[in-house]
Amino acid sequence: MSDSVLRIFSYLPNPRVWKALIAADYLGLSVEVIGDKPKNLGNWLWDFDARVLNDEEKIPDNPNARSSRRGFSGTLYKTDAFMRTQPYGTVPAAFSPDGKIGVFESNSILRAVARSGSVEHGLYGRSPMEASRIDSFLDATLVFGREAQVYLLGISEITAELHQRMAGAFEFFLEGIEQALGHHDYVAGHELTIADIAFACDFSQFMRERLMRAGLDAASLPLVSEGAENTYSRAFAHLYRLIEQPEFAQHLDKYTEHFLSERA
Repeated sequence: MSDSVLRIFSYLPNPRVWKALIAADYLGLSVEVIGDKPKNLGNWLWDFDARVLNDEEKIPDNPNARSSRRGFSGTLYKTDAFMRTQPYGTVPAAFSPDGKIGVFESNSILRAVARSGSVEHGLYGRSPMEASRIDSFLDATLVFGREAQVYLLGISEITAELHQRMAGAFEFFLEGIEQALGHHDYVAGHELTIADIAFACDFSQFMRERLMRAGLDAASLPLVSEGAENTYSRAFAHLYRLIEQPEFAQHLDKYTEHFLSERA
């Protein structure tokens, strides 16, 4: 694994993985990422040493064969070791360099990278209380991100109830970010932290709704983010400022160009 502080197995591209990579870039650390497009992960052995399976291995009586859940269909191949380290069996799945410790949930993976860097950098705060404030924003962002995932996956057959639920989550999340940015230049304080990284990645992923207008149009529903830039001007300005930074841009550039072009 060379000098990487973490190995991550995931579907790609994935803004949730980019959180860890952006933090690593700021800290001068290396994170190893292994993965494939979502539709191809059924052809992989899910493991610390993840690899593409041979055709002969993709059989029902393979001891690693498991019924897929949560975003995948069909059969997935997960080793017992994978399930020991990743008890929820989801991706992104991160591992310590020796593969013995698993870390799951993207914001926890982000924290693991931040903790691996110098405490003098400030990316995870400069005191236990500052770190706890950052954690508060990470938890709020994770709740928003989960709601956004359900919304985006269901947008082709959107219901008024799902749309209303996403609108409520969007409003709650952005109001908090807007309020925070009214007091300082970054989400959690006066310098960039992993709270800003999580915000930029999860919010950018939510903005993919603008590429999925057809489902909303068919249901005569507006974009949840319609007109939001005027209401939450600080939050949107902060997003644009962050994704222009080279550490963000090298990962998010093509992922965000659709709404940046609209802005232009």
